[in-house]
Amino acid sequence: MREGRRLSSIIGEKLHPEKFQELHWEGSFDDYLDLVHRNPKVARTAFQRLYDMILSFGMQEYNEFKQKVIHYKFFDDPISHGKDAIFGLDKYLMRLVDVIKAAARGYGPERRIVLLHGPVGSSKSTLVRLFKKGLEKYSKTPEGAIYSFYWQVANDDGSIEKVDCPMHEDPLRLIPEGIREGVLTEINRGRSEEEFIRVEGDLCPVCRFYYNTLMDKYKGDWERVISNVKVKRLTLSEKDRVGIGTFQPKDEKNQDSTELTGDINYRKIALYGSDSDPRAFNFDGELNVANRGIVEFIEVLKLDVAFLYDLLGATQEHKIKPKKFSQVDVDEVIIGHTNEPEYKKLLNNEYMEALRDRTIKIDIPYITKLSDEIKIYQRDFNSERIKGKHIAPHTLEIASMWTVLTRIEEPKKAGITLMQKLKLYDGKLIPGFTEDTIRELKKESEREGMEGISPRYIQDKISKALVSDVSRKCVNPFMVINEIESGLVHHSLISSEAQRRRYRELLTLVRQEYEEIIKNEVQRAIAADEEAIARLSANYIDNVKAYIRKEKIKNPFTGEDEEPEERLMRSIEEKIDIPESRKDDFRREIMNYIAALALEGKRFDYKSNERLRRALELKLFEDQKDSIKLTSLVTNVIDKATQEKIEIVKSRLIRDYGYCEACSSDVLTYVASIFARGDIKEHREHRR
Repeated sequence: MREGRRLSSIIGEKLHPEKFQELHWEGSFDDYLDLVHRNPKVARTAFQRLYDMILSFGMQEYNEFKQKVIHYKFFDDPISHGKDAIFGLDKYLMRLVDVIKAAARGYGPERRIVLLHGPVGSSKSTLVRLFKKGLEKYSKTPEGAIYSFYWQVANDDGSIEKVDCPMHEDPLRLIPEGIREGVLTEINRGRSEEEFIRVEGDLCPVCRFYYNTLMDKYKGDWERVISNVKVKRLTLSEKDRVGIGTFQPKDEKNQDSTELTGDINYRKIALYGSDSDPRAFNFDGELNVANRGIVEFIEVLKLDVAFLYDLLGATQEHKIKPKKFSQVDVDEVIIGHTNEPEYKKLLNNEYMEALRDRTIKIDIPYITKLSDEIKIYQRDFNSERIKGKHIAPHTLEIASMWTVLTRIEEPKKAGITLMQKLKLYDGKLIPGFTEDTIRELKKESEREGMEGISPRYIQDKISKALVSDVSRKCVNPFMVINEIESGLVHHSLISSEAQRRRYRELLTLVRQEYEEIIKNEVQRAIAADEEAIARLSANYIDNVKAYIRKEKIKNPFTGEDEEPEERLMRSIEEKIDIPESRKDDFRREIMNYIAALALEGKRFDYKSNERLRRALELKLFEDQKDSIKLTSLVTNVIDKATQEKIEIVKSRLIRDYGYCEACSSDVLTYVASIFARGDIKEHREHRR
């Protein structure tokens, strides 16, 4: 019993009674006018509220390829801790927010359908889900407060009945149109155009019924009529069907336009005597319940033509036409989404011209930036969610790499490969290519991201790799690549054998890239003796300095002056492909770099120069790999001394690169086989 009381008190503490009371505030019409005068934002339009909600989470500017980009933090999904975060689409989301901003200011887009257009799995539905969640959350905050009203109706027995406005309308609509302009002028006095409150339209049929009935009862005394009105705080909720609606097309036989505009309540006709009495009508269609908020049309272009009239009226005139009633005013954001085949059908259908004219298309393509694609899978497959299995380093990266390669076009520019293009898009620096190059590449490939493989396919294949072999404690890139390749045979969205062949070729490209990555990591793990690298660096710099100054260098063993050691310098420079003809340029570059640091009072460190650091590591690896006898892993003949050295390399892979015991052994064995193949090839070429 005591435990129950303790848990109950915890629930009570979490509920915050004062906030609960705030969300259930009620007051008179005069109280609401005071609220509006102090904070006109409570009477915003649906687009104004949506725009302010997005801005409430903040934004930040950054430059990408010499262009200013705004990142709206709302799309990181702070509401659900990143569950529905959208990555890598900032430029497209900027355009969407610009449309919402223009609509909020009444510049025209508020009378259009916002149509999200893109391939399957490109986060169109996620985007709308974010808007819904955001509006629900925002309506519970002081900044996002929204109000409606109910009527206090006296029954024949003297009891008072509460009758809510079924359309959750703004109480300001109760002000007669003849004097409304004067009231709004007073409210908007001294405020900027962006803060102006606009109240358009009339009351819904139910509210008009009670309004007119009370006006007759009180002989036109408006103030007495309004005394029967109570204003209340509104919380938008999709589950409660308040301010948020969703419509999904069904098969043609089952489609009925009453799903959008409501239907007659036949049980109440007997009570009220007429099917044209608004009290005998359910104003619960999706366009009714979404008033003051947002309505989503899933696969909007699959709508039956009969629905289009209601949709077009709600869009252009902000009016809907329920059965038996005159047009009803609505204020809502209408947002739909569709894929490319459906949109092409729209363009070719002359009967849909009116819909095209009232549509603002926003492209939502696939991600074409590798690091952003990786974030999708890191969110779903991380150590917190995946228990009992380790995901080897680069597994998600390699899967993402293949996915992005399927979405980007072969470069038309000579001298650049598809893999280089992918790296440039990801912000990597490649000698000979600038930001202008990237802008040219993007300009010539405007449809990039509109085709390719969906993230859902990769999520399915990673999931399958995780459960396919229960005995394995680690999932590596090759396991995922194999799952991807085997799934291509039955992939429903691959339309031709040529496309399937291209995707397999991209898998080969990705395998080669992965081999290079792990070779580099093993090389760095073997050459991770910082003292040895520092000594090699000092020796190289001493020789370069003497070479540039045309001086001799003292041999530390013999004490004699000797010429700079050309063989040593070239053995390092060749590791990063510095040709003989460019060796002097590279050496001067190094000396100028050291001189510039000296002027700033800084000492040279080989780690600060990426190219030199890599060259030194490769040189040290070349010198040490024979002593470690890495290729002995292939033959399984390993002596104790070699095993100890290999264990040191494994420990470095685990410590520095995130490998586990199993995948560090796997990657060492695989890299050993690569080196063994290289040794055999080199031996054959030597024999020739």
